[in-house]
Amino acid sequence: MGEYIADEDYDYLFKLVLIGDSSVGKTNLLSRFTKNEFSIESKATIGVEFATKSVHVDEKIIKAQLWDTAGQERYRAITSAYYRGSVGALLVYDITQHVTFENVEQWLKELRDHTDANIVIMLVGNKADLHHLRAVQEDEAKSFSERENMFFMETSALDATNVEQAFTHVLTKICRVMSRKAFDGTGDPTSLSKGQTIDLGSKDDVSVVKSSGCCSGRDYLNL
Repeated sequence: MGEYIADEDYDYLFKLVLIGDSSVGKTNLLSRFTKNEFSIESKATIGVEFATKSVHVDEKIIKAQLWDTAGQERYRAITSAYYRGSVGALLVYDITQHVTFENVEQWLKELRDHTDANIVIMLVGNKADLHHLRAVQEDEAKSFSERENMFFMETSALDATNVEQAFTHVLTKICRVMSRKAFDGTGDPTSLSKGQTIDLGSKDDVSVVKSSGCCSGRDYLNL
């Protein structure tokens, strides 16, 4: 941990989006994961904010391109374009505000309307440090996530509980799904070489596998 990774030193680039109602803590989750910072006075995101972080998964370096979408209704039409190319998502609600959990179903529909069917989704119940104000029971959220074929985790951006685990779990699952697909269910998923073409898709997509040699060529992924 703490090992320096050069910006261009990565094997795969995956685009993840954070979605959910305003004030559920998406921006602080992103800040905690990428910079290990938390801001009490974090302002509402306007449109989309963007950050990156590289992590090690199955002996590969995965660069996560993280998009923090505004939760306010008036920005929904703007942010829908940013779903394009996403291979993973954190769908966030506030455990102290039941209405934010109720709205998860609409966010999930919008996400699935704009992304590939194989997108990896983690349902995140944030602000777990405020357990004394809990309005959404863990079992309720877990049952919903299982019904909708999502992963589930409760986090706290304030005290960093499960933040890195949530992002890393999604990135690991994407990497393994992609490897399985590339090998059609056979072969060693960690032996995928740089530069191998996987499901060549639109060059408007964001998630890529980095080519070997010079940095002029990249193959685009659709999981």
